[in-house]
Amino acid sequence: MSSLQSISSNYSITQQLSPVPDRRFERSDVERVLLVDDEPLSRLLTKAALEDAGLVVTEAGDGEEALHEFRRESPALVVLDAIMPGMSGFDVCRALRDTPQGKHVPVLILTGLNDEESVAAAYDAGATDFFVRSTQWTLLVQRCRYLLRASRMRAELERSESRVLKAQRIARLGIWEWDLNSRRLFASAECAAMLDLTYQREGFKPRMVWTAIHRDDRSRVCDFLKRALEGIADVRFDCTVAKRDGSNRIIHVEAEAELDHLGKVIRLHGIAQDITERCAAESQIRQLANYDSLTGLPNRRYFREQLQTAIEIASLETSGVGVLFLDLDNFKRINDTLGHHAGDALLKQVAKRITACLRTGDSVARNSDLSVPGVDSVARLGGDEFTVMLTRLESDDVAHGVAHRLLHGLQAPFVLDGQECFVSASVGVACYPRDGSDVDELLRAADLAMYSVKDAGRNGMKPYSPALVSGPQHKLELHNALHRALEREELRLYYQPQIDTLTGRIVAAEALMRWQRGDTLVPPNDFIPVAQETGLILALGDWAIDHACKQISRWRAEGKTPYPIAVNISANAFQTPGFVAKVANCLRHHGVDPEMLELEITETMLMQDLQQTLRALDELSTFGIKLSVDDFGTGYSSLSYLRKLPLDTLKIDRSFVKELYEGSDDEVIVSAIAALARALGLRVIAEGVETAEQAALLKVHGCFLMQGYHFSRPLPIDAFDKFVEGLAAEEKAASA
Repeated sequence: MSSLQSISSNYSITQQLSPVPDRRFERSDVERVLLVDDEPLSRLLTKAALEDAGLVVTEAGDGEEALHEFRRESPALVVLDAIMPGMSGFDVCRALRDTPQGKHVPVLILTGLNDEESVAAAYDAGATDFFVRSTQWTLLVQRCRYLLRASRMRAELERSESRVLKAQRIARLGIWEWDLNSRRLFASAECAAMLDLTYQREGFKPRMVWTAIHRDDRSRVCDFLKRALEGIADVRFDCTVAKRDGSNRIIHVEAEAELDHLGKVIRLHGIAQDITERCAAESQIRQLANYDSLTGLPNRRYFREQLQTAIEIASLETSGVGVLFLDLDNFKRINDTLGHHAGDALLKQVAKRITACLRTGDSVARNSDLSVPGVDSVARLGGDEFTVMLTRLESDDVAHGVAHRLLHGLQAPFVLDGQECFVSASVGVACYPRDGSDVDELLRAADLAMYSVKDAGRNGMKPYSPALVSGPQHKLELHNALHRALEREELRLYYQPQIDTLTGRIVAAEALMRWQRGDTLVPPNDFIPVAQETGLILALGDWAIDHACKQISRWRAEGKTPYPIAVNISANAFQTPGFVAKVANCLRHHGVDPEMLELEITETMLMQDLQQTLRALDELSTFGIKLSVDDFGTGYSSLSYLRKLPLDTLKIDRSFVKELYEGSDDEVIVSAIAALARALGLRVIAEGVETAEQAALLKVHGCFLMQGYHFSRPLPIDAFDKFVEGLAAEEKAASA
């Protein structure tokens, strides 16, 4: 047997005795080796050694076949014989390096012993390493494993760098380093792009970077960098980069200094991030939050901030602030006649004229910083209402002069859809500190003055005076404002729980009306009398009944316990034709059981025209609605009449509860009312209970239903629901 046959035989025996190759190595995550050798025996032995090491080997007998297999298999390592007929291993290596796929694949070239020329040629051809042929297969395997591990590390490093670069690109974030010794600034590709520079591995001269910064920002940026170079602190700033295409980008920069062992700054490290879009979004958010979308003027919220700042500055400078409240007189007529698009166009033109009529030489705050004294502001509060703020007033006469100028400026015709229209305005003037010491007082004073102009015939100006508050002008102002309150949904219902003191549970709630007038919550005593005098009380009552029914329905829809709600109603409502049908329709519309609604009428109002009221009360009672007499004991009701009324409840007036103590006259009255209610088969409830002593004495006389501050103030609905949840939690804890 020849030596070749002997070796082949021994190899075959070895293969037969070796374990069956594990097919796991054929998975895509196994590292494949392309072995290229024109000598079959040498290729066979090398393959056996590599496969014994767990590698998957693909063979090729010449250069052409090697290139074909490389494209098909995409191996992780190529082992090349240096000397082959046709294409040599060097030629194959060069061909691989010319392809994108083979640019970084490790290539190991097998050379002869002491073949220095082949070694040099291997490296020239782009080989990663060389290996001198020998029978030391372990060395070959270890060399291959080393190359594969190095390749994996390089690939992982590239992936990591790619992820970092991609993240930087997505975040528009770049890194930079300023080396003070070499006087070069090294910037990443992303950072260079932000500065409108072409990336250079060798870095940039600082002058090249400096020219990219907008000239308006250079002085400020220079100050920041000087602080960093002096090692004072890490710096952060935003600056504008002026690009060659004429656009500007806003760049956020952060930097920190690196010091040598002597504490001297030797370089600056920093990041740069393009925040142009973020700044634009923030600017848009500020615009939406602070400015009227139609006119571009400050809105109500921002105007209040401006006025607050102006008052604070004026208090330090002992100067004045003027507020002009302007309302157009004929705006609704134009809206109804020409349409809303014409109304919008009119408001835009009015905004421009008002701004143009301010004091000559003064700046106007549209996007201005109010921390700078001497800046006036024009705002649109909503609808056809505008306000003007005048700062650093030397006298109130200046504000009056501006008001007259505004009226004169609005006299010229407005052209809307090719048609001339004339609009006048009513202007009220208030000045700090004479007419008010804070924002709410000044706005209310200017508002009162404006409504006094409306009531006097419109198209004029009037300064605020204290007489407006208590006189008939104030009632007229409240009347007009109440009309608008209904239209603008400024009314609110607050709910005061009625407590059964025997069980500690809520049995019902009384709905009490409040008026959210701007940022001020107006109590009912301030506007209910005016509503009664002017007839608006009927509309307020209808509104209260509708919202009470809506709340009962909402409780049920939310899976909560619905409570009966008591609503105060004017006696005039019971005398209004169709009132009963209106209440019944409201209950049906909201799907509310009639017994869940209780209507309260004061004793005094009830007895004024009892005969006309009695029929409506009978109809409501027949329908199932509960009825109660509020403030009982303060009027002059006849017991014979009281016996005929279809009542369910008597309410003891708070005036008897306020001074209630043992042995007092009020105790006698409370005891009599409670006894009367029991005799008539009515419930009795005391209102205005503020102390535990009052509650205890009421229970002594058989009055167990109460409401008042001792239990809870009137609450907005969210707070009322939380109060209910709190009582339920206490009851559950007590029973546990």
